[in-house]
Amino acid sequence: QVQVVESGGGLVQAGGSLRLSCAASGRAFRGGAMGWFRQAPGKEREFVSAISRSGGGTSYADSVKGRFTISRDNAKNTVYLQMNSLRPEDTAVYYCAVRSLGIAVVAGAGAYDYWGQGTQVTVSS
Repeated sequence: QVQVVESGGGLVQAGGSLRLSCAASGRAFRGGAMGWFRQAPGKEREFVSAISRSGGGTSYADSVKGRFTISRDNAKNTVYLQMNSLRPEDTAVYYCAVRSLGIAVVAGAGAYDYWGQGTQVTVSS
């Protein structure tokens, strides 16, 4: 099994910044690609960003390009999501996801094997 734990959510005013962290652990963790998804009330879960095993490949949803930056520290088995210029429409529960063996960046939720419990991000106007 793989344990996935997110942190860093909170309440911020529009235009502000937050940094989310996600630590993966467990014997089954092989350092695969990792990603962030989010789900707002009444909406389906959507892709936000993902990063390849090496960190050399990244992908972003159009809605966050230029504002969010994903990175990872393989020594700590941790992925980060730096969120700048936050908007009220970014309000959602943010979930970290881990691919067990896959190393490439993918946007489909079905490609991810392990998920965290989520962390709430609220952006006030």
